[in-house]
Amino acid sequence: ALPTGTALAAAAATGSVVLAPVVLGAVGFTSAGIAAGSYAASMMSAAAVANGGGVAAGSAVAVLQSVGMAGLSTAASAAVAGAGGTVGAVVAALI
Repeated sequence: ALPTGTALAAAAATGSVVLAPVVLGAVGFTSAGIAAGSYAASMMSAAAVANGGGVAAGSAVAVLQSVGMAGLSTAASAAVAGAGGTVGAVVAALI
């Protein structure tokens, strides 16, 4: 039997929080900084060029690097779980 919408939403929320640091590390946002030659390095380069040579505080690259180095804060965990739960609920509604 297929999982209920609530069960799928809960699983997606939990999975999102658990996998977020793994995915960030895989694209190059690591605890030691941005990995050379990675997708994250490409993002940082593009952000620096667009911003006149530096990465703006609060930009997507800066936030992702912060999460890659320190992990998710409570607020970020809640946001990621909410997004994952929403996706799970939408998927459950479609199946």
